[in-house]
Amino acid sequence: MQSSNPVLTRLGEAARASRYETGYGPGYPGEQTPSRAMTMDDVVVRTVALLAITGVVGAAAWVLLPASSGVTFFAAAMAGIAGLVLGLVISFRRVTSPAVIIPYAALQGIALGVISRAFESWYSGIVIQAVIGTFGIFAIMAVLYKLRVLRATPRFTKFVIGALIGVVVLSFANWLFYLFGLNLGLREYSVDGKVSWLPIVFSLVVIGVGALTFILDFDAIEQGTHYGLPEKYAWYCAFGILVGLIFLYYEILRLLSYLRR
Repeated sequence: MQSSNPVLTRLGEAARASRYETGYGPGYPGEQTPSRAMTMDDVVVRTVALLAITGVVGAAAWVLLPASSGVTFFAAAMAGIAGLVLGLVISFRRVTSPAVIIPYAALQGIALGVISRAFESWYSGIVIQAVIGTFGIFAIMAVLYKLRVLRATPRFTKFVIGALIGVVVLSFANWLFYLFGLNLGLREYSVDGKVSWLPIVFSLVVIGVGALTFILDFDAIEQGTHYGLPEKYAWYCAFGILVGLIFLYYEILRLLSYLRR
């Protein structure tokens, strides 16, 4: 099972290893008693739980942390970095424990709350627009996948993965050039002044690629349920969806800030 989301890409390995260890699944008659298999409802419930944690913590950070404070932005930066490190650990080690995944959601909530409040102070009403846009795109992708309008074929998968790698590399390169006083023009890092067409087009491309990754993620989760992944992997799948939603939210927030100018 392949997914452009690095969190869910490794589910195929996990499914094979789990069936081999527990003797569960087609072609693996074993002696051990398998755990209950993961269902789509398990993934949905855990995804909603993680989103609720991120949202509640984000709202608390928005309200409780002082605005325009260096300490606040330092705390948000540290939370974002810690969340990134924890996310990489969860992804590459295939951590399925909620005791690790829930703190990730809380850390991301702190960063989201502070960053969202800053954008809201610059562009009134932008946060609710970004939230609606994020979940709207997610819902559209879910419907398109359910109706099989978009399917995770090998060609589709290669295209999306290649496009995702491309936009990430270009974004990182643009940031590196910016640190040395240059700008490739793909990103705009100021909060005022007019924006040229290039950052807007690039942001639209990133949003489009981010939306398409959900098709691969839905397919990976569906295959995980088909091959009998244990129930604990529902946390891992929910974590992968949360990563994708946060990525999409930040990019929509960026695009809306461009358009407001």
